Amino acid sequence: MSPADGPLPRATPSRGQAWLLASRPKTLPAAAAPVLVGSALAWHDNAFHGGAALAALLAALLIQIGTNFVNDLYDFRKGADTDRRLGPTRATSAGWLSERAMVTGIGVSFGLAALLGLYLILRGGLPILAVGIASLISGWAYTAGPFPLGYNGLGDLFVFLFFGIIAVVGSYYVQALTTTPVAYLAALPMGALITNILAVNNTRDAETDQLAGKRTLAVLLGKGATRLEYALLNLVAYALPLWLWWRAEFALWILLPLLTLPRAAQLTRTLWRSNDGPTLNGVLAATGQLVLLYALLFALGMVAG
Repeated sequence: MSPADGPLPRATPSRGQAWLLASRPKTLPAAAAPVLVGSALAWHDNAFHGGAALAALLAALLIQIGTNFVNDLYDFRKGADTDRRLGPTRATSAGWLSERAMVTGIGVSFGLAALLGLYLILRGGLPILAVGIASLISGWAYTAGPFPLGYNGLGDLFVFLFFGIIAVVGSYYVQALTTTPVAYLAALPMGALITNILAVNNTRDAETDQLAGKRTLAVLLGKGATRLEYALLNLVAYALPLWLWWRAEFALWILLPLLTLPRAAQLTRTLWRSNDGPTLNGVLAATGQLVLLYALLFALGMVAG
């Protein structure tokens, strides 16, 4: 996944700055937000565990960073990062970091995530081992391997499952050591909103992705389909708090995320009406911000309730 990180300086960055840019810091809230929601639900259910919550958060951030490094490297190798690309400059294609350095960065990120995973496995057992292995493999296979998910129309499904269902329910499980139907329901808004980041990204890059042989949903089905996807996923995200309040008997605080509904509607309109790179970059960055704000209000609603 590669949400816009904003315009980059034209001057060649220092090595430290290059690593920071390659980590795509503005994508990291998408990794943190589901853990925040899962931990808040654990708090609501009197099952919060600080050590497990922190380990899950750090592991999620490291896997996201490692996945970003994999994307940077393999999008360059596959020819997806060219001068025609509308998104921000990538470290490998710009020559800021060598391919060998990027491979090292991938190994360090995934390796540290695996070390944190050992603690979570000791606490949560075999289910967490399976989730950890699947997360690492999928982070690599998103743009690498013989059948890269992001190049074969499966990126959206990957993001929804791993940033929604697995991230929220997994974060809840390592604390409560069980799952509940509500945990799966609470995962749906996060999966929907984070998938929307990818939907905007794919809408923006459809032309250059097609030239590079990257078959995203925007390439396979057209930009209209990804714009419709964005609207429908927003509908899912904003319907779920209402359902939790009405049927799962949460307190009225659970409706706090609805405060962000006007912003979501505005972004949906802008996405439908625009096709130029700078505007879509703005929608992309704003969608990432919306994910974090929604998650904070969703978590607050659970804790306050």
